[in-house]
Amino acid sequence: MGLPAHLRPLTPPGKSGSVGTTHLLELRAGLHSLFQLDDAYGGAAVRSLAIRHLRRVRRVIETSKYPDTIGRQLKILSGEITGWCGWLHYDATDQDTALRYWREALTTAATLGDTNLEIQVFSQMSLQASCEGRARDGLDLAHAAQERATRLSSPVLQSIIACRETRALSGMADGKTAGRRLADAMRLLDHKGRGYPSSEWAAFHGPTEVEYCQGLLYNELGNHQAAVPFFRAALAHQRSSYGRNRALYRLMLASTLVKAGEIEEGATYAVQTLEHLDEVESGRVMRRLAEVTEALRPVDAVSARDAVERLDEYARLKSAA
Repeated sequence: MGLPAHLRPLTPPGKSGSVGTTHLLELRAGLHSLFQLDDAYGGAAVRSLAIRHLRRVRRVIETSKYPDTIGRQLKILSGEITGWCGWLHYDATDQDTALRYWREALTTAATLGDTNLEIQVFSQMSLQASCEGRARDGLDLAHAAQERATRLSSPVLQSIIACRETRALSGMADGKTAGRRLADAMRLLDHKGRGYPSSEWAAFHGPTEVEYCQGLLYNELGNHQAAVPFFRAALAHQRSSYGRNRALYRLMLASTLVKAGEIEEGATYAVQTLEHLDEVESGRVMRRLAEVTEALRPVDAVSARDAVERLDEYARLKSAA
């Protein structure tokens, strides 16, 4: 993975030595590159680049001259990159470091009155809490994000957070309310383009993400047969540039097929996923791979045993690399 152009050295300051709009745009383009790299390769592969970019922006803030308007935008950008460092460490399953970055980002958001940054961080912290078994915390964090997104009248952001609420509620075994919030998430997408424009970090969200969330809800409720078509649809509709998410979707489909009794097809999907993991560096993907392996391990079938052998060998090679 080469260094993107927008993460390379900045254009030198002008004659006055002051940082201006050109430099700000270059630094923001660096964050755009980090979004794209994360989508393609995953957080473990990108977090070191993000940390370097954050240090660069902070160095510009501390050592450069600029007008107040540019200074505020630089500080907002610093907060956004800090929040994204949290996300990348979350995807790499370094949860303590993720929380440290998110808390820093929330401090920046509070200082600058940046509601959008608060929404980003609260929604990401909600997902982390739910995935780590802290569903009540996940719901509280989603409510904090939803209050702010409602204030901005942003349908896309509200839809993302409705999905976060769904994840938390399903973890609390409240399937009825979870289903209602998931329906809200899809309905809100019908109003996309209205209200406050959603930020670039939210570009991943759309009907595909809601399909995936529906599959997760059915899985949580133990209805694996019902979950399968939603994971199939999510995988079919996910863009090819989202390499990390496609790996997650494929492995979730494999795991769900196994739980639904479709052993041979689930084993086939799991093994085929290995072909798509060469450039993906994501702790969440590896954790999902381990879950599929453990689901297949006790199954007394040739396809399951062969798949477990292949998956174990891949995990050994990956950990040794």
